[in-house]
Amino acid sequence: MNVKRLDLSRRTIALAAALIGTVSLVIGAHAALNMRAIDAAKAVSTDQVTGSIAQTSRLALVIGNGHYPDASAPLTQSINDARALSSSLRKDGFDVDMVEDATRDDMVRAVNRLKSRIKPDTVVMLFFGGYGVQAGRQSYMLPVDAVIWKESDVRRQGVSIDGVLDMMKEQGAKAKLVVVDASRRNPYERRFRSYSHGLAPISASDNALILTSASPGKVVDDGKGEHSVLVSEFLNNLNARGSAESVFNKTRLAISRASEGDQVPTVSSSLLEDVHFGEAGG
Repeated sequence: MNVKRLDLSRRTIALAAALIGTVSLVIGAHAALNMRAIDAAKAVSTDQVTGSIAQTSRLALVIGNGHYPDASAPLTQSINDARALSSSLRKDGFDVDMVEDATRDDMVRAVNRLKSRIKPDTVVMLFFGGYGVQAGRQSYMLPVDAVIWKESDVRRQGVSIDGVLDMMKEQGAKAKLVVVDASRRNPYERRFRSYSHGLAPISASDNALILTSASPGKVVDDGKGEHSVLVSEFLNNLNARGSAESVFNKTRLAISRASEGDQVPTVSSSLLEDVHFGEAGG
């Protein structure tokens, strides 16, 4: 009897152990399935968030050049303008890359950084404050290390605004916003021209909106304020929010009226859809 009881006990223990093992496997498999489901849900959630960000991303390249060795005095307004505009755009949801007193290498690197980050459906903004020169029917942003003695130097050492716009288009930007505050009398054009004649018309390529501080071929003198007239009015309208086209046009009208027609900014638009300030990420 003792042997039978011992054998029965062993069988009972073996069956119990087998049952426990089976239950453990079932529990483990269920837990693994749950973890996979959670991971899958996280992946979907991440994709959705990433997709949302990608669809509404806003990038801005802000360049403020003020200290040109060939100029009689620094353009302090350009630096102040770049800083103030960068701060305002960041509050509006733009991811801003700001560059001050940029050399040509600095500007080329900044444009390349912008290029690498533009995705389809990205709203992209370019601001340049400093000296600009037209050459070959294009307008060029001049770096602080530019050495300009003839027109060919402009094309070789400057950065074409039209070229940056073309790059944005090639990268599939949803909308392209450009503000150029560079219609200044500068120390370069007078070396190879009898007078300074501002910027060339900047073509508003597909889905673009462009604001320049003066009409093509015109130059304006800087005031004595902390900011340029263009940026002061632009910031006022930007803070009031509204569509980009409305902000640009209100800025143009305010400056034209305040100057009694002496300074008339130019707005060019080929926007195919509304872009709004004050709606971060939209």
